Amino acid sequence: MPYKSGSNVAKIVDSHLSDIGVVERFYQTLLEVTNILNSQRNTESLWKAITGHIKKVIPWERAGITLYHEDIDGFRFYAVETSMPTVKLTCDTVIPREGSGFGWVYDHKSIHIRKSLQHEQVFLEDHYYLQEGLGRMINLPLIVRDTCLGTLNIGSVESGDPDPQSLTFLRQVATQIAFAIDQVKSYEEISQLREQLARENAYLLEEIKFNHDFGAMIGASQKFKKVLDLAQAVAKTNSSVLITGETGTGKELLARFIHELSSRKNNPFVRINCASLPAGLVESELFGHERGAFTGAEQYRPGKFELADNGTLFLDEIGEMPLEAQAKLLRVLQDGIIDRVGSSKPLSVDVRIIAATNSDLSKLIAEGRFRSDLFYRLHVFPIVIPPLRERPQDIALLARHFMDKNRVEFKRPCQDIDEASLERLLQYSWPGNIRELKNIIERVMILSRSAILHIDKSLLSTKQVGGDQEFSGELKDIERSRIQQALVRSEGKIEGALGAAKQLGLHPSTLRSRLKKLGLNRQAIA
Repeated sequence: MPYKSGSNVAKIVDSHLSDIGVVERFYQTLLEVTNILNSQRNTESLWKAITGHIKKVIPWERAGITLYHEDIDGFRFYAVETSMPTVKLTCDTVIPREGSGFGWVYDHKSIHIRKSLQHEQVFLEDHYYLQEGLGRMINLPLIVRDTCLGTLNIGSVESGDPDPQSLTFLRQVATQIAFAIDQVKSYEEISQLREQLARENAYLLEEIKFNHDFGAMIGASQKFKKVLDLAQAVAKTNSSVLITGETGTGKELLARFIHELSSRKNNPFVRINCASLPAGLVESELFGHERGAFTGAEQYRPGKFELADNGTLFLDEIGEMPLEAQAKLLRVLQDGIIDRVGSSKPLSVDVRIIAATNSDLSKLIAEGRFRSDLFYRLHVFPIVIPPLRERPQDIALLARHFMDKNRVEFKRPCQDIDEASLERLLQYSWPGNIRELKNIIERVMILSRSAILHIDKSLLSTKQVGGDQEFSGELKDIERSRIQQALVRSEGKIEGALGAAKQLGLHPSTLRSRLKKLGLNRQAIA
């Protein structure tokens, strides 16, 4: 039986249907707001994306979001939308926590309503709201995982108690906004980290090319030429490389040289010192971790394998890697899959491994300190770098190379090294190898003010390698032959990209000085 129009029952039904319509409209808007929030990836667009939708259901004249900043113990406006002609509190305004409505909501994690600003100005910002012409202010906490990020603030010209349904809706919107802000902040942090990593990688690559200078991979000795030949042969492949040699022989430089010759050269070269892997954080360092994976993991962090994806991972001092880490490394080398700490989703990586050590891995295996199965995984293509004392023909070339580089950096007039100093360099045993030679040249050049560099014997140990002395008498012959070959290839040109100086790793003025001392005529040679 239909209800009569105007009857009490009809009015109740109409009112009930009206309430249902309001609730449906609220939740339809909430759904739209949630969908919009989840699609945002930066803080600038986040608030603008939802204000129009909220206003469809709840009339307001001022809406804003503030976030708490611990460094100032106060709040900054994250966004402000208002239709009032006068605006006192803008995005440039900083509100202290103490004494403010924002601070009260933050501390209590609870909503606060001033239903009549004309009659109750509880907090320090309320008189500014009153000057703007507002009658009511609602502050709601933005809470994520029991942490208050800031506040949602809705101001209206109207005074009085807000509608309960509107208040319920605002609470739900505040919850969605809080999660959206947290998500956007995490996304921006990741984006910033990626951009920073890209910048650092590009900067590092340029720094490596400038400071390490792959031109330093020079030498006239047959032993060193064999090392370069091996490096060039393996560079174009994806095979693992194990570089061995004494400290200071240039193992990392050779690894970078291989990377630069490979098809991965435009991707990252990531270095990790296996001896410095912190106990308990080996997995995190190598494979990364998710936010909240353990105490102190405040944000997602990629591991070294993830950073080196499609590039090269250089494992320096592999002999010092803890046994626990060796087992995890072996699994990645076998499967090409890593598991971030705190994540249940495996991640595939494509990484070329180059390892280096100055230890005897066979001895470590016998002592139970290194896994034999990992050794055979790494020992696919071994390269042994000879110590500097076994390649005396290269000492003069390297010394002059370092002199030329330091001359530019230190603005020194040094053009050459005197013969007596070169003899001392040849007779020295070089326990620190190329690194020691580089440091000695740098030390001498800091103090030098003359055109000819003199290296005092006090800087070198009195210990000598007996077999090296035979080469000292051949120094000029070796150098003369090397220069003559370079001049023939360059057709007598000294400077330029194809010039003899570039081939020899010398400054043009240094080469001219050597030509004069050796009595060579470049035109006659060419």
